[in-house]
Amino acid sequence: MMKISEIQERSPALIAKLTAVWEKSVKATHLFLSATEIAEIKKDVPQALRTIPHLVVAENEHQRPVAFMGVAGQMLEMLFIAPADRGSGLGRQLIQYGIDRYGITVLAVNEQNPAAKGFYEHMGFRVEKRTDRDEQGRPYPLLYMKLK
Repeated sequence: MMKISEIQERSPALIAKLTAVWEKSVKATHLFLSATEIAEIKKDVPQALRTIPHLVVAENEHQRPVAFMGVAGQMLEMLFIAPADRGSGLGRQLIQYGIDRYGITVLAVNEQNPAAKGFYEHMGFRVEKRTDRDEQGRPYPLLYMKLK
């Protein structure tokens, strides 16, 4: 059984574990990124994890983080699940937790990650707009989705 909770104490050890989850997840789902691009983006992950207003972590029965999401305002800013735990319902549980606790209504997803887009559509989100670049100005189109 997974334990889902908001994390207040963001220790360096936890940030390192979550960054490892991020990296495994991205390598499994963001096939449009090269190893060099992943390494470059990874440099920003610890800071993002330390500063996101709400950091929610799912731990397995061994108290190991296997997924996390970050929420700012009503926006889902990040959701990453370890490859071994994809398809287990954990993403759905996290999204529902975010909707119930933080009132998530919007998110952005990489257009080149069709599985994630399909998942969010299944959860009731619909594409509202598209950009040619991500928030850092990199050439990865984003789809902004809103909960209907």
